[in-house]
Amino acid sequence: MPIAILDPFSGISGDMTLGALLDCGLDPEWLRGLPARLGLDGVRVDIRDVRRGGLACKKVDFEIPPQPHGRHVRAIRAIVAASGAPDVARARADAAFMAIATIEGRMHGVSPESVHLHEVGAVDAILDVVGAVWGFELLGVTEVYCGPLSVGDGTVEAAHGTLPVPAPATLALLEGQIIRPGPPGAGELVTPTGAALVHVLSSGQPPRAYRPVRSGFGAGTKDFAGRANALRLILAEPVAQDGRQVLVTLTADLDDMSGEYVANVADALRTAGALDVVLVPTIMKKGRPGVRVEVLAAPALADQLESMLLADSTTLGVRRTTTERRALPRTERTVEVLGYAIRVKVAVQPDGTERAKPEFDDVRRVAEATQRAAHDIFSLAAEAARHPSQLPGE
Repeated sequence: MPIAILDPFSGISGDMTLGALLDCGLDPEWLRGLPARLGLDGVRVDIRDVRRGGLACKKVDFEIPPQPHGRHVRAIRAIVAASGAPDVARARADAAFMAIATIEGRMHGVSPESVHLHEVGAVDAILDVVGAVWGFELLGVTEVYCGPLSVGDGTVEAAHGTLPVPAPATLALLEGQIIRPGPPGAGELVTPTGAALVHVLSSGQPPRAYRPVRSGFGAGTKDFAGRANALRLILAEPVAQDGRQVLVTLTADLDDMSGEYVANVADALRTAGALDVVLVPTIMKKGRPGVRVEVLAAPALADQLESMLLADSTTLGVRRTTTERRALPRTERTVEVLGYAIRVKVAVQPDGTERAKPEFDDVRRVAEATQRAAHDIFSLAAEAARHPSQLPGE
């Protein structure tokens, strides 16, 4: 399953993201049917082949009948909830709008639920966000990375007046990302919708190495002379180096779920194929004690396990990162100690020496049966594993 790399050398917007997804293989008929799926009647999707700075790109526009100027976030969340999108896509779209509402509410001194989203509450922005997060899932993308963002310069006219570029809410959504001003005379290159998509999708900077399998361009509305106003999207296969495995880490923080239910979720994730599940005590906002659930998974199982976390726990979001793991080669041997069989895991260290660890359940069983100390049985089993030529039958 591929990863996706956003290359926002000329910024990012929702329509640029949709265009890039189409250029990378997203079904245009699916996108044309999206307004009906969201209950946005009368909206027509226009998909065109255009050029930006000599590059062939896909351009997406929406023809929209008269609509309310923006919506409250609760109305947008209701549209997302009824969209029929897969769990992960629905959760990410919801998280995008809640992030915008939270930032806008903080800036204007009101609660997120009271925020009336103007530009981002419009029909085209709703289609951009839901279409993008759903589109990545339809392409089988396991993780999205984002390179440095060119944000433009000058000022932009918004519902609250003239604002500097990047607009305050846009800049807040991009916290933690690498951004750069310009190029000169560009105006606004990163829209609030584009910033919201980066906020909920990006796992950080692109990996050091990857194998590209497809790329495409989504056109921006502006057409600058002498340079391409487009977003490049790269679909790639992750590449492990130095014998490392490429895995996925899923992380969720919980502060409203009792311990036995958290443990039950962890057990279910292990049963479903997680390579490891770790529960880490943490302190969350307002000093509330919580627990961080960290799941290590093979990329092919990441979506399934992420959906389980969202469905079976109280978390409202799951963070996903690609992880490289170097694992020591290991085998399991069975040794005989005082007439009893004990399983032993044997790992080969980088210098070629072996490290043996007898299975505790077997050690305890033999210790109880022989009335010997558990650490004595452990030592005997480890020694037997380090000298397999001495095992019975060899």
